[in-house]
Amino acid sequence: MSREISHVLFAAFLASLLGSSSSIGHGAEKPNVVLVITDDQGYGDLSCHGNPTLKTPNIDELFREAVRLTDYHVAPTCSPTRSALQTGHWTNRTGVWHTIMGRSLLRENEITIGQVFKDGGYATGMFGKWHLGDNYPYRPEDRGYTEVMRHGGGGVGQTPDYWDNAYFDGSYFHNGKPESVQGFCTDVFFDYAKRFIKTQKQAGQPFFAYISTNAPHGPMHSPEASSAPYRDLGVNVQNFFGMIANIDDNVGQLRKFLAKEGLAKNTIFIFTTDNGTSSGGQVFNAGMRGFKGSEYDGGHRVPFFVYWPAGGLTGGRDVAPITAHVDVLPTLIDLCDIDAPAGVKFDGRSVRPLLESKASAADESWPDRILVTDSQRVKDPIKWRQSAVMTSQWRLNNGKELYDIKADPGQTQNVAAKHPEVMQRLTAFYDAWWQELEPTFTQDCSIYLGHANDNPATLTCHDWITTGSTPWNHASVRSAMAGDANTGFWNVKVVEDGVYEIRIRRWPQESDTAIGAGLPPGADVPGVKAYRTTKGKAFKAVKATVEIGGQSAETVVDPGAKEVVFKLKLAAGVTQLSSRFHAANGDEIGGYYAYVKKL
Repeated sequence: MSREISHVLFAAFLASLLGSSSSIGHGAEKPNVVLVITDDQGYGDLSCHGNPTLKTPNIDELFREAVRLTDYHVAPTCSPTRSALQTGHWTNRTGVWHTIMGRSLLRENEITIGQVFKDGGYATGMFGKWHLGDNYPYRPEDRGYTEVMRHGGGGVGQTPDYWDNAYFDGSYFHNGKPESVQGFCTDVFFDYAKRFIKTQKQAGQPFFAYISTNAPHGPMHSPEASSAPYRDLGVNVQNFFGMIANIDDNVGQLRKFLAKEGLAKNTIFIFTTDNGTSSGGQVFNAGMRGFKGSEYDGGHRVPFFVYWPAGGLTGGRDVAPITAHVDVLPTLIDLCDIDAPAGVKFDGRSVRPLLESKASAADESWPDRILVTDSQRVKDPIKWRQSAVMTSQWRLNNGKELYDIKADPGQTQNVAAKHPEVMQRLTAFYDAWWQELEPTFTQDCSIYLGHANDNPATLTCHDWITTGSTPWNHASVRSAMAGDANTGFWNVKVVEDGVYEIRIRRWPQESDTAIGAGLPPGADVPGVKAYRTTKGKAFKAVKATVEIGGQSAETVVDPGAKEVVFKLKLAAGVTQLSSRFHAANGDEIGGYYAYVKKL
């Protein structure tokens, strides 16, 4: 045995004896990382930030112990935030500026935080909400995550999710395969994360656990015990706060678990959220203007707490300078001493110097930065649309309104006329930023057909490209949502020449329902009406059509058929796929589900 191999084996043996997370590649103990990010929970949706009604004792405890980024910004909606956090790049650079319509797919040239940590010798786990693509090559299991337990699409009950999921029980995708579960969704995702962490501890492997809850995103469902204290607030806010209370319980249980396993000291524990509040602002919004989707601070300034005893990130300290989602990956690379991806230039920067400062604010030693966020939510980006150009003092909104955020945190006084030099500086930055990114906006993502890692590929109308809106949840599919503005096509990439089988369905295959049949309403769950409680509208299709690669085909829909099947010879390359079901009276709907297999 060579000396090099014997040293490697001895390091691994020593790590297993000590229960440590030693990195063989660097020869020193590496910190583990747990990153918890919740969905639609705003800065004011925590009692430690002053919420007078909601109680979050476990996150409050983390707040008291952690280093806090008090001026931390994300995108105003979910997929864009996740794309920036995963890559360290502006959302519009990654191709993710919407949550549907093929604009939530993370471009395949982007390198994720999961891949960076995997390449750095870490086990990587992703639990909950991905929302950056459900097909190859966009899924988390394609992007560096070695253990994955997730729902489909942007939330439980959205079109790519397992049919009729509704927050309780159901099935989620465990390493790509549907797996039946019991319990509330957040509890399930934290449970699988703890299993993953336990396994890595036993293996002596450092780990990165990305726990990304769909809660408290709507529809508003919560365990009744969690929502009971808020019953007087109406069903929406009651269950929104109930979901946050349940998250708080899970954060507390996870921290106790890490302590019990002897992992708390050398684990970087992060709690953050993906955008401003969706439902809590009517109770408390920490004095900010705007909610989820807004270009004002209430839409994108969110909590960020980081706790790492072994690294000295403790003490309940505030970091005042402005920071953002694009800083997360470069900061973790710096803290964990792992290699940055070769050839990648981050739009963010490591904020380690701020985190390690003993002062309450480090403005004097930190250069004034300009950051950009926006809320596009359209097929193609529009300059200045719902935008914020930000420094620690200023907010330029929509290219016209200027606010001194230090003097006017509620953004009530437009002082653009008083500060032309600030307007000029921030406008020039944005103009250059836009000019650099604009040429990339035409780089559409394509779902792969015929790739060995995803054959057959399951395509859903969530990813149709259209100028309106897509049937993005199970209620939309059940109601036979149609019309030109709500029907589109998939961008696809045929991997190689060959014969492809294309199966088109109105209902997903796990529903086992005929194309023309209706469906009775599904069972209710606590909270608002679930997507599955919408009655499934019958659509008596007589014909189905498909178009792909310059070819079109049609076939009769037999009564009682659950799908129609086309077999077409396709040439390799990027193209578009679309399908329709047609009724005798001329009505038509899209083929909401397509299953494409290279034969």
